[in-house]
Amino acid sequence: MDYNYEQTPFSKSVFTGLFAGLATTLCCLVYDFIYRYNTGFTLSAIINVASIIFACNVILVVCGMLYQVFRKTIKGGGVVFIVLFTALSLFLLWKAAGVQRSPIESVSVQFRGLLMGVIAITGASISFLVPYLYHSKKFAEHVI
Repeated sequence: MDYNYEQTPFSKSVFTGLFAGLATTLCCLVYDFIYRYNTGFTLSAIINVASIIFACNVILVVCGMLYQVFRKTIKGGGVVFIVLFTALSLFLLWKAAGVQRSPIESVSVQFRGLLMGVIAITGASISFLVPYLYHSKKFAEHVI
């Protein structure tokens, strides 16, 4: 069967965000597993498997659509998107470095490590993976 169809920029941005979200989810889950295994950190009702799966996918799909909006509405929107989300990621990493999750300092330090890793992975995916995949001809041809 031949499924030739015309892909719209909107569908391309949604599928790019979805694929990036799946890749980011897997990376965050691997990081979460390795981090918890190495540190023995178990206390986190905020960052768990369910929240990683849900949040990463939703955030990346929305950012995929935002990338398309930036490209269409702002001259040089792709670059603006990359700079904006890189700056936002760095800001969130800076703020996460000061999070006090528990009165026990070692628990707060471990939580910060987990939170900052998830933020770094997600931020890198938004800032670099979404634009790269959006413009990749091989990705569009073989995946989308």
